[in-house]
Amino acid sequence: MRPGKAECRERWLLVKEIYCKLTGDILPEEMPRREYRKLDGVFRRPDNLHFIFELDEKQHFNKFRSETLELYPADLPVAFFVELWIKRCNRKSSLEGGGFAKPKPPLFPGKNGRHRQRAFRDALADIVPLQYGFLPTLRLGDFEVRDWIFESDAHDRMKDLIAGRFAGFQPSN
Repeated sequence: MRPGKAECRERWLLVKEIYCKLTGDILPEEMPRREYRKLDGVFRRPDNLHFIFELDEKQHFNKFRSETLELYPADLPVAFFVELWIKRCNRKSSLEGGGFAKPKPPLFPGKNGRHRQRAFRDALADIVPLQYGFLPTLRLGDFEVRDWIFESDAHDRMKDLIAGRFAGFQPSN
């Protein structure tokens, strides 16, 4: 379910700020019951720590996602390169249309509702799991793996990539 004030814990103010930036509106303290999202994956490492995995395709890179990323505080641990994500977001000149842009009431009504919703949901997936002892959400851009994902050494390359993203991180909970 979509997290509200209680679930966002100490990051509620950040989540509210992100929502306001995307919509110009105030985020309700409790989310509508129909507001939910699926994650690409939840993994348990051999050391028994969980992390969320998200694969970001082209529709995840746009001005709305850039706005959310620019609000991330320096002390928010992430397992992707925020500066690279912002750069890729900012170089996109036009948004995908059709279903990618349709209104998504009640939280994201109006033009580009789905783009705004996706940016908000991506931010939630980066912020909220940390409040529950998860490792940072691992984000991979399709552009990072596209050239080698079907090669014979893909397993080893992915293993190294993931290990590098979590190197030195100790969960707070």
